Order: sequence, then C-alpha cells, then structure tokens
Amino acid sequence: MELKQLSYFLSVAEAGSFSKAAVLVSVAQPVLSRQMKLLEAELGVELFYRNGRGIVLSEAGKLLETHARTIMDSLQQASAELTATRSAPQGRVVIAMPPSIGWVLTTALVRRCRAEFPDIKLHVVEGFSGHVTEWLSTGRIDVGIVYNAVRRPTLNTEPLFADELVLLGPASDPAGIGGEAVAAARLGTLPLILPARPHGLRVLVDDMLDKLNLVATIELEVDAMTTTLSLVEQGAGYTILSETAAQHLLGAGRIRSWPIVDPVITRQVVLATSTQRPMSVATRIVTRMIREQAKTAFPRAAQSMAETE
Repeated sequence: MELKQLSYFLSVAEAGSFSKAAVLVSVAQPVLSRQMKLLEAELGVELFYRNGRGIVLSEAGKLLETHARTIMDSLQQASAELTATRSAPQGRVVIAMPPSIGWVLTTALVRRCRAEFPDIKLHVVEGFSGHVTEWLSTGRIDVGIVYNAVRRPTLNTEPLFADELVLLGPASDPAGIGGEAVAAARLGTLPLILPARPHGLRVLVDDMLDKLNLVATIELEVDAMTTTLSLVEQGAGYTILSETAAQHLLGAGRIRSWPIVDPVITRQVVLATSTQRPMSVATRIVTRMIREQAKTAFPRAAQSMAETE
C-alpha cells in the first residue's frame, strides 16, 4: 500500500466517481482505476460499489477511509511542523488551567509568548481539574494544568510543583485563631467556604478531616475562587487555598493566612498533554514556557519539589 494510492482513494471517495476524481488529482482515469484495483487486490476486499449515480464506499471502504484520513492528516501535520522549524513558529495553542493557577500564571505567560513568539496565538481557558482532564482526552485543548492528575493512557503528564494549601480568613479573625499556624484538627470547627463535591479541593479537605475523624463545617459552598475570596474578605467565613492565589489580598492586609500543620495539606500541580493528537512545534514551545514560568511564579514550591526528586 502506497501513500499515493491512499491519496487517490480519498479523492475517489470524496468525488463519488472515477472520472471526477481523475480530474481532481490530474491523472488519466484508466490510471486511477488501475491503482484502485491494485489496492483492492492487495487488501483482498472490495472498496467501492457502483450504482446508477456513481460509486459508493463499501463497509471495508468506509473503514479504510477513516484510517487513510488519519494517516494523511498526520503527514500534513508533520509537513507543517517541519516547515515551521524553518521559519518563525506559528499556530494556535489552547491552554486550560484552574483559576487558582491561572490567577498567577496566565498574564506573565501571555506577555512572554507575545514578546518572544508573536505568531503563536494563545487561547486560555479556566476550568476545574476534572473538566481540564476531560477536555484533553477529547482533544478540545492542547495543554492542561491540573491538580493531582489520575494516570490515563490518553494523557502525558509531568509534575510541575507541589502546592501547599493554607487557611485564609478575614483580617479581623472572628474565630480567634491567632498564632502563626493552625492545626488541621481545628479546621473542623471553623465556618468554611469551600467548593462543592466532586471538586478536587473539597475532596482533598474532606478526606484529610475524615482521617482525623472530623467533618468540615461548611458555611457556604462556592465554586468560584474570586467570589470565595471576596466572601472571606467580608467576614463570611474561612477558606483553604494556595497562598499564592490570594497574594494580592494578603499583601494589602485585606485577609490573613495561616499555614496548616499536623498534617500539612499539599496537592501536586501537573502539566498534561494529550496522546490523542500530534504535538505541534508551537505547543512544544508553550509547554516549555509553562515549565519555566511555573518556576518563576511558584519558586518555593518548585524548589521544594526539585529537592525531593
């Protein structure tokens, strides 16, 4: 089986007749017909049925069409990538990440990409880790950043850093926590603002408290990080998040933070790409920049992970 034959076959399938396909590929009709007969003989099946209006694909022909399109699309992608290496990288790259990561990473990443590779167009989407993983598996996005990624054959994953969670509360500290840190056992007594299950953060907190034979006191269930932080600032309750995600409020003294101890709560931040679609040159460049920007945006977490490897 030759690539030329597959190309001819797809042309015949699209045109619905040998005469029209011969015009499309600029070959004589007898040559095209002979190539299709050779292909059928090699595969041992009939690929076409003839009717009064032309030809239609047999069941075997439909199956071959699916595989042939995949092969030809991969060849076109390879050609485009090789061409891109000879010129400025270009293309559209879709990235998705949780809001708590996007809050810190997105602006710097976009600015750097525009400065260094202006022909690469970024499309950034925010979503919970479960949604991001699903979008990767279905090919909707090119690159995802997720928390505690489950191993799947459809994903390539690599750890970026371990994100330590802290307790965030109103500047007035109405629960009277005080001190420099808060024991995990105390979390069961605080009015918490957390996302609803099955959000990964909620599951992580619930599992940790369950090991301490405690149940979280949920004041409000809110699945939006910005709204959660606003409610915390207004004194509606406490929440558990990455300290970096709330740095703008902490720096202005609008909320307070306490490290959580006994035990410390961490979640692994993972860079993921799909095994279901070829990775373009532009996507490779963007994933490299994400790794580098993560080290800059989360230096302590990245350094801690490097020391444990």
